[in-house]
Amino acid sequence: MTEILDIVDEKGLPTGKTVDRQTAHEKGIRHRTAHVWILRRTSSGTEVLLQKRSRDKDSNPGRYDISSAGHIPAGEDFLTSALRELREELGITDVSCDDLCFCGQRTIKIQEVFHGKLFKDNQISNIYCLWRDVKTARLTLQKSEVDEVIWMDLDRCMELVKKGRQRLP
Repeated sequence: MTEILDIVDEKGLPTGKTVDRQTAHEKGIRHRTAHVWILRRTSSGTEVLLQKRSRDKDSNPGRYDISSAGHIPAGEDFLTSALRELREELGITDVSCDDLCFCGQRTIKIQEVFHGKLFKDNQISNIYCLWRDVKTARLTLQKSEVDEVIWMDLDRCMELVKKGRQRLP
């Protein structure tokens, strides 16, 4: 199934034009995504839930990534997409818009080769956090998207990201 995305301006507002996902990444056309970081407090500090992306993904295959994230289909809004991705990727169904804390908007522009093909990512992402101590064994992972999930100390996670080491837990 072809994913159709809104082409957006620098603030993430739809321009009235659309593009299919493949073309967006071949040409670097700006589109939207929603990111949800799941966090929990422990006796030793704050932890973040990370997903290990499927090795078949068109970008960042086999790397650790955001708890849940996804492209926003044309006509859909950031929050609706964030909730949908939580359901689809992790099987978390008992979250509402009120449970998500808006953390800001980020522009991401990356060009990298995956599976021998240049991938141009040009996205405007709304970032949300969800404070929830989810039990990883109870999650229903979408196997086409997610190989596994792990909890990681937030400070360690930030250190590894700064070093560009998303492949190692």
